[in-house]
Parts: sequence; C-alpha cells; structure tokens
Amino acid sequence: MKKVLIDCERLKYPNTGLFSFCKGLGNALSNNENSLLDYTFYIPKNISPPFGSDKQYKTNILTHRLYIPQTSDFDVWHITHQGSNFKPYNSKTKIVYTIHDLNFLIEKKNRPKKINSFLRKIQKNIDQADIITCISEYVKKDIEKHFDLHDKTIHVIHNGVAIQRFPNFNSPRFVPKSSFIFTIGTILPKKNFHVIPCLIADNTLELIIAGNLVSQDYIQKIKEEARKHNVLDRVHVIGPITDEEKYWYYSNCEAFIFPSIAEGFGLPVIEAMHFEKPTFLSKETSLPEIGGDVAYYFDSFEPIEMQQVFKKGLAYYRSKNSHKELSEHAKIFSWDNVSKAYQKLYLNL
Repeated sequence: MKKVLIDCERLKYPNTGLFSFCKGLGNALSNNENSLLDYTFYIPKNISPPFGSDKQYKTNILTHRLYIPQTSDFDVWHITHQGSNFKPYNSKTKIVYTIHDLNFLIEKKNRPKKINSFLRKIQKNIDQADIITCISEYVKKDIEKHFDLHDKTIHVIHNGVAIQRFPNFNSPRFVPKSSFIFTIGTILPKKNFHVIPCLIADNTLELIIAGNLVSQDYIQKIKEEARKHNVLDRVHVIGPITDEEKYWYYSNCEAFIFPSIAEGFGLPVIEAMHFEKPTFLSKETSLPEIGGDVAYYFDSFEPIEMQQVFKKGLAYYRSKNSHKELSEHAKIFSWDNVSKAYQKLYLNL
C-alpha cells in the first residue's frame, strides 16, 4: 500500500478557490477509497477533521516551513497549489505538483521583482516534482511558456464542483428588493467586477457581489462605476456569504455574471450552471474553455457592447429554454472524476 500525503493546508482560507479545491479533492478521495492507497491529510491547526474523524491527519505548525517531522515514510506527496511552502525532505518521496494559475503575472505586472521571485519559486518546485498537474488547458499553455519542464508531461485535470443544496433555506442576511443578477469572488481588481454595474443601468435589476472583502480601494472603484451609471442604490457588495446564502442567491438570481480577467479555472461558472442560470463571462484566460458553448461572452468591456450581449443572451436563454444544456455541461466537472484521475497518478508513480 502506498502512503500518500495530501496538502490541504489552504483550508485555513474559507471562501477561496484553493479552499474549495482542497475540500473537494479531500472529500472525493475519502469517498472513493482505493485499497492500494493510504491517505494522510495535512491540515491547518484549530479546525475539526474535515473529511471525517476516521481519517488520518497531520496538523500544520509554523516550524514546518523548515522541517516536517515524521514524514519520511510517505511514498507520494501531493503539493496542491503552486505557492505551497511545504514539501517532503526524503528524496525518495515522489511529488505530485498542482499549479492552479499564474495570475501573479497580471496582478503584479507593475512589480517585476515580485514576479521574478514567484517564477523562481515555481521553477524550483517543477524541478523537484515527478508529476505536474494543472486545472485547465489555458494554465498548461501558460506553464509551458514560462518554465523549463525538463521534458516532464503536464497532466490537465479540470476541477470538480460540489453543489450543496438547502431547499428550505430562505433567509439570507441581505434580501434584494427586486430581481437581481449575481456574482461571487474575492473582491480584487482581477475579478473585474467594476464593469458589471452598467448591465443594470437601463432596467430595474439589482446587482449582488459576494466574496471576501480584500481591497477597500477596489470596492470604492465598483461604487464609483455604479454612481456613474446612476445605479449605486442597486449595487450591493455584501462580503463573504455562507453556503446556505450562496445556494439562495444562485437559486434566485436572474443571471450570473463573471467578467474576470485572471482565472485558472473559475469554479463559480460551473456552480451557476448547476443551477441552470444564464452565465455571462469574459473571454479572458481559462473562462471560454470552462464555459464552453453554453455560456455567453463579452467581446469587450465597453458598457454599450456589454448591455447588448446581456440583453441578447437573456432573450436567447428564455426563448430556447436552455436550462438542461447548462446542467449537463456542469456535470462534466465532477470531483469523482478528479479523484480517480489523481488516484491513477499516485499509483503510477
């Protein structure tokens, strides 16, 4: 039996993509056990066992950045994100290294020293890895462009999406007064949320933006755009939400909007499609790959052009009753499929 350590240290950051990845992968591996694989989950301190009390865990502490004791007997070590500071110290332990995105190339474009620092760190991890995985074909091309792979193959394993449903829940903290459009993500410039208010300028819709409030400057930019379109009273930046609230907003929104300009995958896109909602995306980075031909795309972020895409998309969605197409597309992105793909890699090492 192979002993496998799964790095789930990013579970300490709820409401983020890396949290969702660690939670989804951990749950799927736990639910699809393989008699040839023995898992230990590396988790942050002060959290309850996330995958059941019967599973094996190792708890992260600060000194582990230097050395993690009692890990020399692991056969496989899965580094689950490109920025991890934790890795095996036994050279015989095989490494699976997952890269989610190179968004820092966009986010830090005015800080070349920071970009070079990130590039060096990832290159070092690539050098040490036995298998490299990523979450989209877009990310794969980005990796091939910026790193020396030493003839190593990159395996593309799309993320899974797990939907929690709470049909009896009907009391979110914020309830809009009228029909609304919805988006969710960490409130940062790369999410490009400030371009959305124009979509409610010529109608009575409200806009709800949920997610971790990381940048107050960017929140102000969103509000400035809303004020420019005279819709400030209908734009609501509500902060992080519970799973129950997220279920309610997806269930009740008229449409989902995701104009991000830096995505390795884009989990909310598939979440919205599970709820059979018309989904409007930017054409940037991985989003066309993930949204496929069932999403609607903004060719630019000019308000008039965005409004036209939005109106035409809603009209088409309503006339064609394309609900089933959306849910069928969403089913492709299954955590069961993800866990089986990783199990195959662990066993083949």
